[in-house]
Amino acid sequence: MAPGSSRSPVGSGPGFVRGVPNAVGRGRDRVRGLFRHRFPTVAVTGMTGVGKTELVDHLCGRAAPEGTSESGSAVMERRVSRDRRLRGFRFRVVPGENAATRLGALDEVFHDEPVDGVLHVVANGYATGRRPAGTTGAAVVDRDEQLARELEDWTVTAHRIAAMAVRRPHPTWLVIVVTKVDLYADDVDAVVRSYSPGSGTPFGDRLDDLRALAGAAKLSIDVLPACSHLDGTAISPDRRDAYLAALENRMAQLSGHV
Repeated sequence: MAPGSSRSPVGSGPGFVRGVPNAVGRGRDRVRGLFRHRFPTVAVTGMTGVGKTELVDHLCGRAAPEGTSESGSAVMERRVSRDRRLRGFRFRVVPGENAATRLGALDEVFHDEPVDGVLHVVANGYATGRRPAGTTGAAVVDRDEQLARELEDWTVTAHRIAAMAVRRPHPTWLVIVVTKVDLYADDVDAVVRSYSPGSGTPFGDRLDDLRALAGAAKLSIDVLPACSHLDGTAISPDRRDAYLAALENRMAQLSGHV
């Protein structure tokens, strides 16, 4: 630089200084985007007793041998699954309707920190009976009452999903997981159809309403069977594992992992 020149050296000056935070911010956003692509967040919803936590523990390779807990969690549970390619999912298991923290958890996953996908778990009326306020011990329940509660629970969740889907620029995916199929092994296909859009059932009608609210291009819907803890010999461990593998594969497809 010539004596007396006022030109700033390359890589210095006010413009360069102002540009540093912007560059750092863009780099941080790229890292976050890459992490979110490799580990998308998934909300796991459903009424208490349908087996949400047990299902997620199986998907994360940490299933407990004792099976279903006698009481549901009162707080949102967090799990992470990883595969050999360093891809996986960050699960957010929302408490069931008996938990006072449920509405706050729903706000978190659908509004405050919107998730990438949703697993909504249903059980064909076979949800484990739970005492109020998460107290331990099983409760005697009527299957028709459980089906009604399941529908009420879904109605609340569906409104949150619709509100999230219409706000975001990219599509949201939803998988209805029909669990505990070992309890009705001979009717699995019929039960899965009853939880599907266009089925004409109360649950199917609400799925149709959700798709109309969110827009078909904004929301994809799949319905898949699953079971975690096996009760009896109606379904073999191999078949149970095949159901879980199909669910994992569909989630990977929806998330762009395959």
